[in-house]
Amino acid sequence: MLKPNKYLLILLATVTAYVLFEYYRPKPIDWRPTYENNDKIPFGTEALFELLPDMMQPSAIKMVRLPVYNFLTETKLPTRSNYILICHSFKADGNDLKQLLAYVRRGNNAFISAYDLPDSLGKVIGFKADVKDPTKADSTLRQNFTNPPLQKATGYNFFHDDGRNFLAVRKPQNTSVLARNARKEPVFIRVHYGKGQFFIHNLPLAFTNYYVLDQKTSDYAFKALSYLPALPTYWDEFQKQGRFDEDQQSIFRYIRSQPALNWAYYLVAFGLLFYTIFAGKRTQRIIPIVAPPKNTSLDFVKTVGRMYFQQGNHDNLARKKIQYFLADVREQFGLNTAILDKEFADTLARKSGASKEETDELVQLLRNAQKSISLSEIDLLALNRAMEKFKQTI
Repeated sequence: MLKPNKYLLILLATVTAYVLFEYYRPKPIDWRPTYENNDKIPFGTEALFELLPDMMQPSAIKMVRLPVYNFLTETKLPTRSNYILICHSFKADGNDLKQLLAYVRRGNNAFISAYDLPDSLGKVIGFKADVKDPTKADSTLRQNFTNPPLQKATGYNFFHDDGRNFLAVRKPQNTSVLARNARKEPVFIRVHYGKGQFFIHNLPLAFTNYYVLDQKTSDYAFKALSYLPALPTYWDEFQKQGRFDEDQQSIFRYIRSQPALNWAYYLVAFGLLFYTIFAGKRTQRIIPIVAPPKNTSLDFVKTVGRMYFQQGNHDNLARKKIQYFLADVREQFGLNTAILDKEFADTLARKSGASKEETDELVQLLRNAQKSISLSEIDLLALNRAMEKFKQTI
């Protein structure tokens, strides 16, 4: 029987202990401000979303997972309704704002609570979402309603907020201030627009689970929303969760939404990358360097030529050069080289593009060489110069 490897056992025990520790250890609190209606974390809005129907009875609360433009143009809406948007940043383009303004102008109500609000909306209805400089940050700053029945004697403190955000009113004739901070700056306003109303609020943390379930601040969100009439109400989740709900999400989107699976995804991705970089190099077969084929015909001709020249066999070398030259002429220009007459010279000059004089001189040398009994070194050199000159010309 094989003895178990103690190092392998130690490694296995360590991994098992780590997995059990990670599984059973208390999960750290997630303090991300998501404002999502299905988040139980401190800064989600599940508590408010579940309690809101009791407040708005007998009206219904419906969740919206579409952009403002798509929802208001594609949905058959009742005569009058409310539209609630609670998020960190209210992102709306020109088409969204155009439809939202038309929606309120017809007699509906829009409740928007966000730190970042588009300037284009503020310019139309008369406000600016302003921010104090960092030196004015104050987490102890208290808020309170301006309506005496809604006021709390000690005010409301949302200490996770730095107290720098406030609203600057630009059109007082259409605007009512519903809440202020301790510096007397508006933080919640109502703007009459057409037949409807905009409720602009710039402290969305007040509507999260942490402050809705805290006894000291639990009534603030409901007092703020009590300004909305009891009408069918639409709760926006597109600004926070996008277009698709859990049933419509892809597997990849679900993986990215779960921290543990997201980390596993990154580990697999980086592991495959490192494997490709390092393991791939070690296992890759060396590709041999293959030299391109070398044309040895020219070297062979030069070698044979030097041999004939060194041996002094000028007649044989000259006649072979004539033979190879005429073979090239036949192949390149399609001429019959059996008779080297004036007609041949004229045709060769026309087809090759060489001058008439050079061609006549070359053909004359070739004709004389064929008639000669023996060719000397001088004849060989003259023939070679004429043929090389002709080749360079064409």
